Amino acid sequence: MAKIGFIGAGNMGFAMLKGALQVFGKEELTYTDLNKERMEEVKKETGVQYSLDFHEMVGKIKYLVLAVKPQHLEGVLENIKDEIGNEHVIIAIAPGIAISYYQSYFGENTKVVRAMPNTPALVNEGMSGICFSKNIFTEEEKNTVYQFFNSFGKFEEVGENLMDAVVCASGSSPAYVYMFIEALADSAVKYGIPRDKAYTFAAQTVLGSAKMVLETGEHPGKLKDQVCSPGGTTIAAVSALEECGFRSAVIKAADACYEKSVSFNK
Repeated sequence: MAKIGFIGAGNMGFAMLKGALQVFGKEELTYTDLNKERMEEVKKETGVQYSLDFHEMVGKIKYLVLAVKPQHLEGVLENIKDEIGNEHVIIAIAPGIAISYYQSYFGENTKVVRAMPNTPALVNEGMSGICFSKNIFTEEEKNTVYQFFNSFGKFEEVGENLMDAVVCASGSSPAYVYMFIEALADSAVKYGIPRDKAYTFAAQTVLGSAKMVLETGEHPGKLKDQVCSPGGTTIAAVSALEECGFRSAVIKAADACYEKSVSFNK
C-alpha cells in the first residue's frame, strides 16, 4: 500500500515525487494526473506506478499531496471530499490557500500541512516553508512530513500568517535569481567570454555565494565586505548597483509577489 500519493504530476509535483523516491522508495508512492501522457512519462522516468483516478488513489494512501494549479484546486477538492477521512494527512502547496479552506471541504478535524516549495526541488536543492493545522499530529506523522520535505531540499516551519511571505522569500524568487544569472552572463559575453562558459561562471558563483551564507553563518553584508577591497573593482560595481536601485528593485519585486499571493487568499 502506497504511503504518499500526488494529485498532479506537473513541474512541482514531479520535483517532489522525484525527491521522495530517494527516501521512501517507489512502492510507497503513487500519483495521478489528468494528462495520461504525462503519467506515462513520469512512470518511465521514475518507475512509480500511477493511479487512474482520484478515488482509487485516495483510498490506498495516508499522505495526499495536492500539487495542482490553483484554478483546478476547487474541482479536485469537490471530487475527493467524500474520500478523505481523519486518518489522512493533506499536504497542500497552492499559494494563498489557507488551511481552513481545505478543512471546509474535508472537515475541521482533517490534518493539513500547508506548504510552499520551489522548483530547485528538482535537483534536491528546494526550499520549502511549511505549517501544520492545529490538529494533533502523531510523532510518526510529523516525522514523515519532515522526511518528505527534506527529501528534495531544506524546509523551515513557520506560522501560517507568514506563508505569503514565504512565497516572496523562496517560492517565486528562483525566477529573480535566474534573471540575475542571465544578466551576469550577458555582461561576461559582452567582454568576450563564450556564452556556455559565461553561464557556468555566473551560476557557479551564485551557488558558491549561497553556500557561503548557509555554511559560514556570516551576515551577507559581512561576506560582501570581504570581497570589496578599498578602491577596487568590486566596490565600484556595488556602487553602480546601488545607484541603479538594485536592492530597492528586489524589495519592490517581493512586494508585488506578496500582494499577488494575498489576492489568492481563501
